[in-house]
Amino acid sequence: MSQFLSPEALARRYATMADTLAIVRRRLGHPLTLSESVLLGHLRDPHTQSLVPGTSYLALDVDRVMFQDVLGQTGMLQFMQTGRDRVAVPASIHCDHLIQARVEGRTDLQASVDENREVYAFLRSAAAKYGLGFWEPGAGIIHQVVLENYAYPGALLIGTDSHTPNAGGLGACAVGVGGADAVEALAGLPWEVLYPKRIAVYLTGSLSGWTAPKDVILRVAGELTVSGGTNAIVEYIGPGARTISATGKATITNMGAELGATTSMFPADARMLDYLRATGRGDLVPVIEANLSLLAPDPEVEADPEAYYDRVIRIDLSTLTPHVVGPHSPDRARTVVQLAAQLKAMDESRADDAGDVQSDTISAALIGSCTNSSYEDMSRAADIARQAQAYGLKASVPFMVTPGSEQVRATIERDGQLAALSSIGGTVLANACGPCIGQWRRDATATGVPNTIVTSYNRNFPRRNDGSPNTMNLIASPEIVTAWALAGRLSFDPQHDVLTAPDGRTFRLAPPAVAPEVPPEGFTRGATHYIAPPDDGRAVSVSVDPKSERIQVLRPWPAWNGNDPKGMPLLIKTRGKTTTDHISPAGPWLKLRGHLERFSDNLLSGGTNAFTGATGRTTDWLHGEDDVTPAQAARAYRAAGVPWVIVGDFNYGEGSSREHAALSPRLLGGMAVIARSFARIHETNLKKQGLLALTFANPDDYERVRADDRIDLIDLAALAPGKEVPCVLHHADGTQETISLRHSYSDVQLAWFRAGSALNVVPKPAS
Repeated sequence: MSQFLSPEALARRYATMADTLAIVRRRLGHPLTLSESVLLGHLRDPHTQSLVPGTSYLALDVDRVMFQDVLGQTGMLQFMQTGRDRVAVPASIHCDHLIQARVEGRTDLQASVDENREVYAFLRSAAAKYGLGFWEPGAGIIHQVVLENYAYPGALLIGTDSHTPNAGGLGACAVGVGGADAVEALAGLPWEVLYPKRIAVYLTGSLSGWTAPKDVILRVAGELTVSGGTNAIVEYIGPGARTISATGKATITNMGAELGATTSMFPADARMLDYLRATGRGDLVPVIEANLSLLAPDPEVEADPEAYYDRVIRIDLSTLTPHVVGPHSPDRARTVVQLAAQLKAMDESRADDAGDVQSDTISAALIGSCTNSSYEDMSRAADIARQAQAYGLKASVPFMVTPGSEQVRATIERDGQLAALSSIGGTVLANACGPCIGQWRRDATATGVPNTIVTSYNRNFPRRNDGSPNTMNLIASPEIVTAWALAGRLSFDPQHDVLTAPDGRTFRLAPPAVAPEVPPEGFTRGATHYIAPPDDGRAVSVSVDPKSERIQVLRPWPAWNGNDPKGMPLLIKTRGKTTTDHISPAGPWLKLRGHLERFSDNLLSGGTNAFTGATGRTTDWLHGEDDVTPAQAARAYRAAGVPWVIVGDFNYGEGSSREHAALSPRLLGGMAVIARSFARIHETNLKKQGLLALTFANPDDYERVRADDRIDLIDLAALAPGKEVPCVLHHADGTQETISLRHSYSDVQLAWFRAGSALNVVPKPAS
């Protein structure tokens, strides 16, 4: 199986899409949006597939599966349970999450390779045995490497990371999933997803001055919020969409994960074709040009979007101004001008005046990551750096640069952007996720007090970057963050304010010059970090030391025993934002992701107890012990054979595709998670692992759940799609209440629950 796409293979894929869509069009009888064209063009059975947006589960054939190194561990461990010798679709593993940011890129990379040698050896051997491409540490962040090598217009890609939609910048329908979803696709099964609703962002005009593609998604995040895109695909259409570079489009679709959207995507256009040529895939361009009708919304749709989309947001790029979001949530949006005005007028004893920004002082500035490390991004940031250098001015705070890939790093080193950023004091980190996902070994003196960092990253939940609850992250474009690094304060508005040089001269930064979308001299690949799998890997040995502290072989979960669970204690009831960072924190825990038993000690260590306000603390009701961790209580219940329940607030499980947020509750004996509402990926992950994901029919019933309740779930044997679940709350005072719970399980998904997990119903190959 070829790991890289040939023109002949692409032509065959488009021909299959066209044939499938001809059937779908006859059935639907109406014009198609972009996402409908791509998704429905990948239907396994277009003749009989139910096609009701928001209701039907689509069975799709994916073109590629991608794993990062953290979920790649559990992904490969789960694939080993299927008994298959080879993956059924092209797939790859990318080593990017385990590399810590400590000093600078080269030494950090070597240290991480040494410390994670066992994990990398496991992943490398599993990739060789089962037929996956392997991208070694240093190659770059999964999303950037996928954009450079694998993404193309019309592709259906799934990846075990919530920012997989980055590939939507090249017109792919790229969706973040949990490991079980990915494993099923590797085993040859169709991938199932709820038929998404459709949101259009109709763009006109063009960007100029300080405004960047980043500002488009920050503006949209402020309007849609972190849950406004749930179970929807966001399509960026209109003449303005065609004025944005492919990598600028990728920035926008990458951060679509912060809307809760299934994915985000752009129609194919000339900018994408330019990027394909620049990244060595020019031979695909004629095939794409011959199939553009498959890769864009139908003309009627773009002409009258309100008639075909569930919601339409219109943005004139010519009038858009630089935005900033945060802290603590990526939808707290305002313009840079508004933030500066708020801070300049703020009484620092009243933090709410600036949206919880407690100080004007910046403690660190970071640019790059998978979201904003393109050649264009780095060129615009370097332009700001060169202006400062001309006046002898350096960054006034620690300033860090994360290249998204070795290809980008080597090219901007050759072309001078890295030198410009280094000249103002920038530290170049490894081509890895690093501080964006909590892999930042930051000095305790910086994190021990309330402080504010500014980044061009994509996510800014508390503890996200350095593990400290004291750190607040505000997100903006790389050029704005670079300007803030020079000024050292948030109230600096580079569009209007001046900087002071060391010699006392004052100057105003000019807007960054228009930058090339791709290098005029082409990309340089840099060091080689790719290992292709052998044609036949059956002789490769994948061994796991039973005494390993990093890798633990997974065993199938037990099937449901057929009984209604009664008298279940409440493990914890969380209040407010409970993201996967709260349920299953990363940072120092990342190194244990392959060893589920050890890793699960972090379960809900970031969750806020609704009754006490304490973080990561609860009560073991079985033994009457207060102030224990949720993991300690769960282990006590598991040892006694007592299933338990988690209760959560709105949008429970927002954030990463972090499958461990479902694996850990399953391992430790959980039965159900009941929430006011769920984020899409987490709800699916819970279902895949055989847990019940239930929502309050009346969201206010959340308030009825008491800390010391014992909980019954009734009549599960009759569980069916659309059928509510009676739940009895037995209060400690002897009273009880019955409330109704809803679910979104299909018949297929209910089979997962009864069997114990989705993998338990994957057919085993004939021996």
